[in-house]
Amino acid sequence: MTEVSGEMVRDASRRLETWGLNRSAAGNVSARCGAVFLITPSGVAPDLLAPEDVVTMDLAGGWQGRLKPSSEWRIHRDIYRACPDAGAIVHTHAPFSTALACIGDDIPPFHYMIARFGGASVRCARYATFGEQALSDAVLEALDGRRACLMANHGMLVHGDTLSHALTLALEFETLCEQYWRALQVGTPRLIGEEEMSRVIAKFGSYGQ
Repeated sequence: MTEVSGEMVRDASRRLETWGLNRSAAGNVSARCGAVFLITPSGVAPDLLAPEDVVTMDLAGGWQGRLKPSSEWRIHRDIYRACPDAGAIVHTHAPFSTALACIGDDIPPFHYMIARFGGASVRCARYATFGEQALSDAVLEALDGRRACLMANHGMLVHGDTLSHALTLALEFETLCEQYWRALQVGTPRLIGEEEMSRVIAKFGSYGQ
């Protein structure tokens, strides 16, 4: 497991804002660090964060720090419990993914890069009140076999092997959401068939370095 620090989590949060994937205190970032994870605090804009403001949490829900953890800490805790390969989690209110999340539909295989996130579609988790266990349960269900999901009337979430990987996936996913949104403005996207998507998913098993 790559060693992580409060500074790295803080910097990741700032990068999301620089990329336009979050604004002010929206969204949250975490990274696994051995038996605990580091997560951004509740309601603090990235430019106001100091490394020591990042909260340390255990998988039982206990936390240490001078600020409260993000209201969505349950989602992060439950993903780390359920997905041993999850090393970092990014949740954003990015414009295009959030717009699609407000429609409430899954994203179908309109582009082969959908397979990058583990399947032939990206699911939209059912709506639940932010910060409550019901939302975490809905996200875990939508993430089954996937690295990304929409969160109905809320935003999007991805998990990656490392902080850098999770940031990359968040940017790639928002780009796909923008492409899908734009395609919907001019017509009905032509979807890739099940057999071809199975081939693409298999190829992504050895994609990259």
